[in-house]
Amino acid sequence: MALTISLAGQAAFVTGGGGGIGRAIALKLAEAGADVAVFDIVAERAEEAAERVRERGCRALAVPGDAMDADAVRAAVEATDAAFGRLDILVNNAGGTAARPFLEQSERSWRRHIDINLVSMLAATHAAAPIMIRGGRGGAIVNVASIEAERAAPNFAVYAACKAGMVNFTKSMAVELSGHGIRVNCISPDHTITPGNHGNRSGPVDPSAWRRPSPEAADAMNRLIPLGREGIDAECGEAAAFLCSSAASYISGVILPVDGGTAAAGGWVRGRNGKWTLNEGLSFGG
Repeated sequence: MALTISLAGQAAFVTGGGGGIGRAIALKLAEAGADVAVFDIVAERAEEAAERVRERGCRALAVPGDAMDADAVRAAVEATDAAFGRLDILVNNAGGTAARPFLEQSERSWRRHIDINLVSMLAATHAAAPIMIRGGRGGAIVNVASIEAERAAPNFAVYAACKAGMVNFTKSMAVELSGHGIRVNCISPDHTITPGNHGNRSGPVDPSAWRRPSPEAADAMNRLIPLGREGIDAECGEAAAFLCSSAASYISGVILPVDGGTAAAGGWVRGRNGKWTLNEGLSFGG
């Protein structure tokens, strides 16, 4: 029997939905039939993603706003409910970081990391879950973490701590909300091609202006990943759509790596000679 994913008639709210992984998730939800509200700090990105949702035959709502503002997040969730008359899916995707040793990071920076990566998820979940409960149809929440949640992340310590909190919150909510038929899961991407990772952090998404790695840097990156390439944002979108669908009706509280095998590799990489190694010049396996 063919596996089909249908979200027809459902309504979704996606934070950070105007670019990268969030946009890809919004579009995959629409392709499965869901109406989608796109919440993004860049208004033109929110509207562009919403237009792509409409092109897929679904209703869309563009909601500009800052995920670090809990009141704005709550208002956006309420606007989604008002527009669609229901809410079945919440995707907590908004997040971000910058590399910096912890001892060189200011308290303002800690708090901004916490607000965008952790508090935004708490605010959206706190606002969305009661609407799902009111509807009596259950629901699905997908949190977008990172494999940094479950490994050391020097120079990204606060970000990783927030993502670790997201992982634990996912499991806790999967239990707390289970009596209402609300499933809560998490995807954990690693290296994924997104606008932010290529220097396109503001304004419209414009791949022609993205920074391009040198061939040497691209090779080094690809050898870190067992599948030999960076991820594509749509692959995260497909994983999220699956977790939101009836095909995952008995799945809750899981952390799904979407990382090409990087987490499983645990530090093993392909050396320049093609053999698996823990560092260049020290290979194992003949």
